[in-house]
Amino acid sequence: MTGDEPHARRLSRTLIDLAPGLALSLAVAGAAWALGQVEAHLFGRAWIEPLVLAILLGVAARGVWTPGPRWRAGIAFCAGPMLEAGVALLGATVSAQALAAAGLPILLAVVVLVFGALAAGYFIGRAVGLSPRLSLLIAAGNAVCGNSAIVAVAPVIKAEAKDVAAAIGFTAVLGVAVVLLLPLAGAALDLKPETYGVVAGLTVYAVPQVLAAAAPMGPVAVQVGALVKLMRVLMLGPVCVVLGLIAPRLGDKAAVWPRPKLTLGKLVPWFIVAFLVLMAARSVGWISADAAARIGPVVTVLTVTAMAALGLGVDPRALFRAGPRVAAAASLSILALATAAILIAVGLARL
Repeated sequence: MTGDEPHARRLSRTLIDLAPGLALSLAVAGAAWALGQVEAHLFGRAWIEPLVLAILLGVAARGVWTPGPRWRAGIAFCAGPMLEAGVALLGATVSAQALAAAGLPILLAVVVLVFGALAAGYFIGRAVGLSPRLSLLIAAGNAVCGNSAIVAVAPVIKAEAKDVAAAIGFTAVLGVAVVLLLPLAGAALDLKPETYGVVAGLTVYAVPQVLAAAAPMGPVAVQVGALVKLMRVLMLGPVCVVLGLIAPRLGDKAAVWPRPKLTLGKLVPWFIVAFLVLMAARSVGWISADAAARIGPVVTVLTVTAMAALGLGVDPRALFRAGPRVAAAASLSILALATAAILIAVGLARL
């Protein structure tokens, strides 16, 4: 019994540390859900989904108040492990038949888009006066999966710490802007849910953010978007290999980095593996349709709470700290990516 006491105390301490930030994130998520219900009552439907409202409310709160140290552990937990768990569980609601219906054209489109966006982002960065390595950081973030790609690529190309900070700082804010603006573009272009899901998967930075961007178009858009985005994330490994070959040819001074250890766990996060495993289980019937239906609301609660935490973690002042050249390069790159994604998605829909 005595051997269990230290473990019990550590668990208790961890729960106490997480409680303030967890409660805050849940409160913001609850407010977002309540506003969604008000929208549905007044207009017949929630025009701005709770996932998006949670981000907006979180950013608004962060704009007037910066959470202190006692809040950060819980906010980080909601934006990290809780968010990853929600993405993993989403796999239980998705059947591989949806991916099979898309087939090889989608896979080829992802490969072409990722490397095309990488090249375009690099040349845009150079055109506005950024260094080669900073240009590659921003290009990789846009092309693959935002901050995760930037962190993975940085040691491969030996980028300087200040460049990594600049790229991450602006990408965090721009990622939220994309989530908010992309549904408006989808509605203006009158895209079908399947087509819009492809656009969201090809454009939005992070897997969890795809859920928020695709939610206004319904569950089909969410499922298609998640599948396409997962294909895009899996391109991080090939991108790191290619950039590793290019890095020695870059002309600017490289930072001193320890030799990167790009293990499978770093290139393919656990929640993506879990998503694929659960999707396979759903596809072969090990997870029934009834079970998948019960998992759906759990995914919603986890992801709305996580979006609130993400909003609380976004500092709007990062826009000004990143600098106009970084802002221009990242904004033009994501605009080019979104345009290409829409053209590809519409083209695939006509096949």
